[in-house]
Amino acid sequence: MELRHLQHFVAVAEDQHFTRAAERLMVSQSGLSASIRSLERELRTPLFTRTTRRVTVTEAGRALLAEAERILAQVRAAHEAVAAVQGVLRGTLALGTEQCIAGVDAPRLLAAFRHRHPDVEIRLRQAGSGALAEEVAAGRLDLAFAVPGPGDPGQLCSVPLTSEPMTVLCHPSHRLARAGAAVAPEELGGEVFVDFHPDWGPRRITDAAFDAAGVRRTVALEVNDVHSLLDLVDENLGVAVVPRHFRRKRASLTALPVKGADATVYQTAALLPPPRATSPAARALMALLAAESGDA
Repeated sequence: MELRHLQHFVAVAEDQHFTRAAERLMVSQSGLSASIRSLERELRTPLFTRTTRRVTVTEAGRALLAEAERILAQVRAAHEAVAAVQGVLRGTLALGTEQCIAGVDAPRLLAAFRHRHPDVEIRLRQAGSGALAEEVAAGRLDLAFAVPGPGDPGQLCSVPLTSEPMTVLCHPSHRLARAGAAVAPEELGGEVFVDFHPDWGPRRITDAAFDAAGVRRTVALEVNDVHSLLDLVDENLGVAVVPRHFRRKRASLTALPVKGADATVYQTAALLPPPRATSPAARALMALLAAESGDA
């Protein structure tokens, strides 16, 4: 088994298409097909189900994919470690982050990183915290700024960034706004909620708080970006439980504290692989983050 076989296999699995994968790898389609057939012969099992329209990974292929991604990530880290010893940081920094994550200004941090390390290619992926944790564990991301959760892969290292209470956002004409008091989950059972998809950090925290209180809630309006959530609350279509810093994004909304704040704390962290698997680029970004935090 050669590394190029694994690289070819991962590319086809990602693109679900031989022609697109060949174009991305800048190899001939016939050469790519031959490489995959060679790998299938060695493993004595089909890795893809091929149709005229698409290519899907078989069960054996899915098992190989997780290991192939880890192997390729380790090889990349080895190359980058040698370059770092030679005094030049090269390679790729693959960063994941949730939207509007507290405790870090990702665009500013990446701009400072690029200024210091112009030979490193920066890749950014935005997703929910659960998916980001899985991608760091699989080696597809070097690190992620996210909200850690109990279901995250156990091998990840978590470096705390910040914490803050959750708050209830509602329209100024809403009954909660008129009362103007802190709100307990038990008082929100009959409300219509605007919230993120279940994979998002704030949603995971809110779901856990309501489960702990034994309160069932209805998330009728589910979104995947902060501004859509604020727009819907601003139209009085529902209420939202969000990290406190969200209130600064929409001054027209009323923000109310959540009772029992210990159960509804929004904590963010940098998620990294174990130290031996952490890439030089990820270590450099974390060092830069620590330096900027010290200057703040």
